[in-house]
Amino acid sequence: MTRDEVLAEFRAAGALLEGHFILSSGLRSGVFLQKARVFSEPERTERLCKALAAKVRAELGDAPTVIVSPATGGIVPGYEMARQMGLKGLYVERENGEFTLRRGFELTKDDKVLVVEDIVSTGLSSRECIEAINKTGATVIAEACLVDRSGGEADVGVPLIALTEYKVPAYPADQLPPELEAIPAIKPGSRGLA
Repeated sequence: MTRDEVLAEFRAAGALLEGHFILSSGLRSGVFLQKARVFSEPERTERLCKALAAKVRAELGDAPTVIVSPATGGIVPGYEMARQMGLKGLYVERENGEFTLRRGFELTKDDKVLVVEDIVSTGLSSRECIEAINKTGATVIAEACLVDRSGGEADVGVPLIALTEYKVPAYPADQLPPELEAIPAIKPGSRGLA
């Protein structure tokens, strides 16, 4: 899928929003990708994840043995990527503010993990997810995401395979451009949810 095709899927789902948004990282942006709207449509989600799975296979072959995603945003694409790749799909979730495997999920030292995220902006959630996986003894070999908002600048600590890059400016709250200062901010992301 091309960048335009990926963004067309987001637009068609009403998921490419404009306004003043507080991102999960705390940065502010005039554009927000509301992936929940994309993921509410199974066929659209399947198309995007099928294309991402093909890209992952082209770069990694059959190296991954398990998919792990961070809750909450990564659960749906993680599940669909696991389905597309014929792998088990697990997720980490926050407990006392830190990602951990729960619900009886386990990894072994032999597991070669592909982390699957929805959108990568700064890479913070990715790094936290990878840290939790590393504590299990498993090896994270790469991360895959639908959209890399950083334009390739985010450092997640492992190779990042993005279906597309979509560089969107993001600003600290005290360095907003005038057009964002004039609009009330909303926080549509999931960081901080219980």
